[in-house]
Amino acid sequence: MEKRFAGKVAFVTGAATGMGQAMAVRLASEGALVGVNHLPNIDPTETLNRIKEAGGEGFPVVADVRKPDQVTAMVQQVAKRGDVVSNAGINPTVTWDNTTVEQFDALSETNFRGTWLVCTEGAKQMIKEGHGGAICCTSSLSAHVGSPTQVAYCGTKAGVSMLVKALGAVFGEHGIRINAIEPGCIDTPMAAPLLADPAALKYYVDRIALHRVGRPEEMASIVAFLLSDDASYLTCTTILADAGFIVNAEL
Repeated sequence: MEKRFAGKVAFVTGAATGMGQAMAVRLASEGALVGVNHLPNIDPTETLNRIKEAGGEGFPVVADVRKPDQVTAMVQQVAKRGDVVSNAGINPTVTWDNTTVEQFDALSETNFRGTWLVCTEGAKQMIKEGHGGAICCTSSLSAHVGSPTQVAYCGTKAGVSMLVKALGAVFGEHGIRINAIEPGCIDTPMAAPLLADPAALKYYVDRIALHRVGRPEEMASIVAFLLSDDASYLTCTTILADAGFIVNAEL
């Protein structure tokens, strides 16, 4: 595989499982030394083993993206020579009328404020080092399509997509690019409860133009492109990676 990130350091938040894990493995396989961010109660060993199997190098980075001091420490440790992937997020399935203030705050703090902290602290470090860089965030199809059991989640992801556009407008003068992917239905541990329901699975597959659920590795390949020099003229951009769900949903 081409070593587009040889000599670079990158870090991926929420990298212990799912799409974050796939992103970390992909970047490492292309030559980056990858910081695998995880919470204290989550074991990153599987990700680190997969990175090693892919011929790459990685190291664990404990930090809670909701905590400004922890984000700052993480960024200072691993963003000196490379790129940032703000992927960490949560998605409790709950109807709007059963969503508690605590649940809403948890969603906002992790998905939106956490992304803000990682991106802005990462940019500050890149500016200080003077090397420019690239940032990629994980938004969602839910930034465009509502769901009765994900109302608050949809709001946070719409915020992420807009944040990328707004930050990109000011980061550009420092040679920093920032983009986002908006995944559709992807086979991850977060989506497992939903996909385990035959009726729910059929609903999504019937509306996906490719008639299948996506794989985390497919999202990782898009992130690798957005961070690479192959995307050197892309910033403030969101890539909707839903395999046509949004089109069929509107038919």
